[in-house]
Amino acid sequence: MLPFDVSEYQARLSRVKKEMTGKGIDVLLVTDPANMNYLSGFDAWSFYVHQMLVVDLQEEQPLWIGRFMDAGAARVTTWMQDEFISGYPDTYVHSDVLHPMMYVADMLKLKGFARKRIAVEMDHYYFTAKAFMELQRELPDAAFTDGGLLVNRVRMVKSDQEIEYMKKAARLAENAMKNGVNTIRAGNRECDAAAMIYYHIIAGTSEGGGDYPSIVPLLPTGKNTSIPHLTWTDRTFQEGESVIVELAGCCRRYHVPLARTVTIGTPSTRMVTLGKVAVEGINTVLDGLRPGMTCGEAEALWRNSISRHGFVKESRLGYSVGLNYPPDWGEHTASIRSTDRTVLKPNMTFHIIPGLWFDEDGIEISETIRITETGCEPFTNYPRELLVNMPSTIAEQGEIS
Repeated sequence: MLPFDVSEYQARLSRVKKEMTGKGIDVLLVTDPANMNYLSGFDAWSFYVHQMLVVDLQEEQPLWIGRFMDAGAARVTTWMQDEFISGYPDTYVHSDVLHPMMYVADMLKLKGFARKRIAVEMDHYYFTAKAFMELQRELPDAAFTDGGLLVNRVRMVKSDQEIEYMKKAARLAENAMKNGVNTIRAGNRECDAAAMIYYHIIAGTSEGGGDYPSIVPLLPTGKNTSIPHLTWTDRTFQEGESVIVELAGCCRRYHVPLARTVTIGTPSTRMVTLGKVAVEGINTVLDGLRPGMTCGEAEALWRNSISRHGFVKESRLGYSVGLNYPPDWGEHTASIRSTDRTVLKPNMTFHIIPGLWFDEDGIEISETIRITETGCEPFTNYPRELLVNMPSTIAEQGEIS
């Protein structure tokens, strides 16, 4: 069963075609699996081989091209008719003689696109330099251009159904965070906490299970809290350490990230101070966000708040988030940074992550939010504070199902 009504996919395709027309694009080759999913519903772990949607201004449906054995997934997960699904033979997979773009080029020639203006997603993970070279070689008379963020930008404003999936993802994130944090105590291993997080992200709640998130749980510990994006080891947690937990619930490929910092035992005076600064800053942002503001104006709310305490954050404050596949849950469009002039609109969704990292320590306390008609609202309802795991509180909290 499709996660959205066919009419929603058709409306998305119409918006993409409107953008194509404005940019003088005849054909768009969509290789980002999130963009493929957005326009067609296609959902399979097949993005390790070359695949794409071909969006033609003149066709009512996109054309799926991928590995022959994945064509079945296209038939059961998309809204397109069988005639718009084409699989290339396995001889094209990981071959030093044949390349899938040879097959793609042959299909484009058959459709009369050999001399058209063709856009490709230049800066996505899934479209390689070799793929582009093969297309250029096989289609020497085509005019290639970059359509890298065309679909991504259409995706930024979410439909009501997309928001509902993100609300479900938020429940998964809350559940995984509580159970993961409860495992962070002296004597347990980092991998124990990661395993607990993974279990609850996927097992979910009685209302429903979860999908695999695009990023694994991040778990920098002790001095490594100064380094974002570290995962876990099999070392044991020690009394007095701080641990950053960053994870995401995922429902129908829609993500709601959530980050918190927990101390094992009584926190240091410095960590208490960092916690107050981070919480004050994110609360200032959430209270001040309004539709019509730019991302730069939103970042200034945070920057002015932490500067009063003598702190500076070099990295961006947040980014547009939602539908995605590994290796990232961000949408690669708008960033909450001083130079971004993107105007905030209702039903845009962002991960606001005010991380502060120093030479010996760091802290993260984040929220994923939706821009509303009058302000913003967080998807999750989880204590927005520095978390403290004392032995007694761990026993009292227990696990939630």
